Amino acid sequence: MDASDISQDLEHVLFTSDQIADRIAEVAAQIDADYDGKEILLVGVLNGAVMVMADLQRAMKSHVQMDWMAVSSYGAGTQSSGVVRILKDLSQDLEGRHVIVVEDIIDTGLTLSYLMNYLASRGPASLEIMTMFRKPDAAQIDVDVKYVGFDIPNEFVVGFGLDYAEKYRNLRDVATLKSEVYS
Repeated sequence: MDASDISQDLEHVLFTSDQIADRIAEVAAQIDADYDGKEILLVGVLNGAVMVMADLQRAMKSHVQMDWMAVSSYGAGTQSSGVVRILKDLSQDLEGRHVIVVEDIIDTGLTLSYLMNYLASRGPASLEIMTMFRKPDAAQIDVDVKYVGFDIPNEFVVGFGLDYAEKYRNLRDVATLKSEVYS
């Protein structure tokens, strides 16, 4: 889906699919360099990280493994509830492994902080975060993020895996959603 297909729902496009692809290639190259000679386990956070994870893996030159978790703190709203539920846990052991958690977006940091503590208790050799989008102005807790695609304003955005009520994930660009759509 292109922004022009749903222009009536969008305020403006923040990043085009080309800008996103270019940034993912840069982040992938940095991860390849940082983990040269090491095996990496990418842990995607469903559902939003599907697009990021697919494109990141394809851009990397290293061999990587992947696993998935599903956590929830939103429901159908536009802000994190702060209550984290694990809906699907990992199927692989993290003990002694180099793990990178792949996220679509970091808003408050509450969900990710909980998740990182949970995963750290499983004994990985290293544990880092890659997020495609981060909202510094929305942060309620400091989360150390090693790889950031873009910092964005504290607006409600959709596209490239980001949704509102499970819609707009397949938008290739990232755009702000008109408030009348979700109010």
